[in-house]
Amino acid sequence: MDDAHPPSQLLSKELLHQVVESAPSAMVIVDSAGRLLLVNAQSEKLFGYPRDALIGQPVEMLVPERFRGAHPAYRESFSRSPQSRPMGSGRDLYCRRRDGSEFPVEIGLNPINTELGPMVLAAIVDITERKRQEERFRRVVEYAPSAMVMADSGGRIVLANAQAELMFGYERGALPGLPVEALVPGRFRPHHPGHRREFGAAPQARPMGVGRDLFACRRDGSEFPVEIGLNPIDTEEGPMVLAAIVDITERRRVRQHLENTLQEKTVLLNEVHHRVKNNLQVISSLLNLQARHVSDPQVRAILNESQNRVKSIALTHQLLYERKEFSRVDLVGYLKRLVQLLISTYPGSTQRIVLRLEVDGEPVALDLERAVPCGLVVNELVTNAFKHAFPDNRSGEVCVALRHTDEGVLLTVADNGIGLPAGFAMDKVQSLGLQLVPLLIDQLHGSLAVASQAGTRFELRFQVEPTNGDAHE
Repeated sequence: MDDAHPPSQLLSKELLHQVVESAPSAMVIVDSAGRLLLVNAQSEKLFGYPRDALIGQPVEMLVPERFRGAHPAYRESFSRSPQSRPMGSGRDLYCRRRDGSEFPVEIGLNPINTELGPMVLAAIVDITERKRQEERFRRVVEYAPSAMVMADSGGRIVLANAQAELMFGYERGALPGLPVEALVPGRFRPHHPGHRREFGAAPQARPMGVGRDLFACRRDGSEFPVEIGLNPIDTEEGPMVLAAIVDITERRRVRQHLENTLQEKTVLLNEVHHRVKNNLQVISSLLNLQARHVSDPQVRAILNESQNRVKSIALTHQLLYERKEFSRVDLVGYLKRLVQLLISTYPGSTQRIVLRLEVDGEPVALDLERAVPCGLVVNELVTNAFKHAFPDNRSGEVCVALRHTDEGVLLTVADNGIGLPAGFAMDKVQSLGLQLVPLLIDQLHGSLAVASQAGTRFELRFQVEPTNGDAHE
């Protein structure tokens, strides 16, 4: 018995046997000479030896042959400074079964004083499955199409795949061990640890730097724009962060090119509509000038009607130019402006004829190809009502109404005038304006219904698209 230790501090062999045997993992006790003194049932199961075949044998019988030569030196090193610690810190440890197969392990060493002298209690854990999972994880990371970097809670890189090394310009295996700030441009490095701490305080899978432009730094110091996805991971070594990094240099270049191209086309379309509007206004002015020099009232009326048609077309381009929306026209706003235009065209008649617009309030859009024929239809029908519905200076009302129905949109031009003549038929009319109406309705892909009771009512039905609440003009 060692006189340096009172008997109360020494463990008896019986107590050691109870402690070791009741342990849930494999445990062995090795004496100062490196011989196995005690093993438990879990050790028999783990190594495939019966207990009798282990007791008294050198512990090296459980060590793979390739490591046996160096093992006594490790035992002597531990004996010189015995303390509870993991065995082989920083090294991969393996054990050997009776059949010669090897398997990865973790071993915890604990020095103990017994009746028989100082010994070592070793707890052995088979980590084959953990290693398999780690290897699977490493393979997933390694063969990922994006750059992947994993950092520990201290911000040090512990894993990086080939794509990351290629992206940042490092040799194989040079990234692990570096601080993650090595991949951050110098101008952002002072703030990066604070961002890491914020993520560590509330770790969850999310994009990094939402709302901010992110940049990374290559080994040569060059910067490039990136997108980074962060994923917290719990490991045996503690919480870590796996970052997926995507170089978006090409994406940004393409986006900038598209934005520049779109801007150029927008400027061009803006100029086109502006010039078309101006040219139509010139044509309208020429028609107006010509009408002033014509003495025949009928010819003057024809020129004025043609001028109104040009104005309705010009109004379409005016709205497109004002709203910077080149693919569609706000139909309600267009009709409001068109009605005002028609009122100004017949200043004398509006003293006795009221022209009003009714809409149900829901905004609608009409593509450019159909906006022009729609305006022309309204122009022709309103003009026809002003010319023929109220003879002999009668008073009355013309109403343009736009309503939504289950079949689409219903556009109505109605008056309370004298009504249509007996036997009226759209395919037999002599008026140029009414002859144009069926052709324009075909361009609208719509249908027309005509009624003559207490006046005249033209009902035009066609499909339009919602404008998602765009404001009316």
